[in-house]
Formats: sequence, structure tokens, C-alpha cells
Amino acid sequence: MKLATLKIQDKVIVAAVDTEKQRYWPITAVNGVNIENMNQLVQLIGPKKELPPIEGEGQDLQQAQILAPIPRPLRNVFCVGRNYHAHAKELASSVFKDNSAKADEWPIVFTKVPESVIAHQDTVQLPHGVSEKIDYEAELAVIIGVGGKNIKKEDALQHIFGYTIVNDVTARDVQIRHQQWDLGKSFDTFCPMGPWLVTADEIDPENTELNCWVNGELRQSGNTRDLIFDIASLIETCSRGITLYPGDIIATGTPAGVGMGLNPPQYLKTGDQVRIEIKGIGTLENDFN
Repeated sequence: MKLATLKIQDKVIVAAVDTEKQRYWPITAVNGVNIENMNQLVQLIGPKKELPPIEGEGQDLQQAQILAPIPRPLRNVFCVGRNYHAHAKELASSVFKDNSAKADEWPIVFTKVPESVIAHQDTVQLPHGVSEKIDYEAELAVIIGVGGKNIKKEDALQHIFGYTIVNDVTARDVQIRHQQWDLGKSFDTFCPMGPWLVTADEIDPENTELNCWVNGELRQSGNTRDLIFDIASLIETCSRGITLYPGDIIATGTPAGVGMGLNPPQYLKTGDQVRIEIKGIGTLENDFN
């Protein structure tokens, strides 16, 4: 099932959507509890993962404004760096040069602040005067549905509520300057997300295609088969000594083809458009200004 956070006039709702029919069905309550946002829905669904049935003809999706599926994450977004083999190779002599050996032993994990999240078709604001090397990173993101600590890899997929798309926009010069990556990843508007949250039963985490175009030019094309650390391993790692909660988000890494990896590098500029498509989820598209 595809889920969305929608704005109808001045009201924000959670809804099931049918993208082919362009219809939506508000989800107003679960087990007698009124639903006000997606985080609440994820928490209430819990381990049974039973969503309310869809009934009736629904309403016109084109009359709604599509927000990020989780417009305000509960806390920072967990993100994984250098997690596709070809991407690791393309950046081996740059941002990863000091940890290229160790990165095959443990995932590189950093975060993006909640305030960086924006929606499909929102504009990413380029930080003029702060960074001139802005890059795109198409990523499959995991939404945790069942919390836990020290989750075992063999149990990890049972903790997933669903998936969405994230563009891990990055200020490369800031990322390298500070060595720790959070500042270069967390500028306002640097985490486009959505448009839909797709429940876990509709995605094969071990065989999902993702592609990214910049101004209509295909730049990234990958498949989760090529992950260095699979999704179960990432959940196991992120939960080691840290309690994960329903609604937590883990962005799983990006394939080869980022702007920094091209020869010469090609960074984003005013007027550029980035479009990311993940099979089974949909398309996330944002302009840069």
C-alpha cells in the first residue's frame, strides 16, 4: 500500500493513495485512536502491520498538496555512506580516502537533521556564499515500524514498516572540510523525501532498482543487489546500543554517478532539476535554486 501525508486546504492528513487512479482515502483512526500524522500511524500499527481497509471511491489526489511522508522526523535521519560498490570506487580517492579500508568492515553512518526534510516538488535552496559544490544522492530509505535495541540481522526485516525515497543532498566542500559529515548534509532543504511511503510488503529490499536524472540526463542507475551492507545489516548496526523507534528513518546509501565522481565533477546550480525513481515506490523530483 502507498501512504502519503497530504495537505487539503489548511488541514494535514494521512492517507492511502492509488497513484494510477489518482485517488486518496483519508486514514482518520486506528483502533479507535485518531490519526494526526504519519509518525503516529506507524507507532499505532505496530508489529501486526494491519492498516485500515480502503473503502469507497476515494477523493481526487490532484486536489491535494503532497507533503513529505514524514514531514518532521522524530529525530535525525540515519544515513549510510559509501554503501554501493561502484560508488565507493568512484570516490575512493576523494572523500573516502582516509577510511576506504575500514569501510568494508563497518558501515559509515552519519545523520541529517529533521529540519532538512522537504517534499516532492519543493525547491532545494542552494546555500550561496556557504558552499558551491552541491551534489545529489539518490537513496532508498527504510522506515522503522517496530522499535528495538541490539536487533539481530536475521530479525531485522521484521522491524521495517515501509520504504520511501530520499535525495541525500550534500555540500561536498563542507563535508570534506569538517571531516564529520553532519554539517555538509544538514543544510535547510537538503533532504527531499517522498512522495510516498510504501509498506514493506511491496518492496524487495534485496532487489530494488533506483535511478536518478539531472536535467533529464541519467546519472545514477543501481540496484540494492549491489549494496556493500544489506538493509538487515544496517538495521543491526544502527541498533547496536541505540534504541530504534517506530518512525525512525535509515537512508541506505547511493549508487555510482554522483556529481563529485564525474570527470570533471559536475555540481548542481540554480535552475537544475533532479528526478529520482525507485521501482515500486515512485518518483521524487525537485528543482534547485
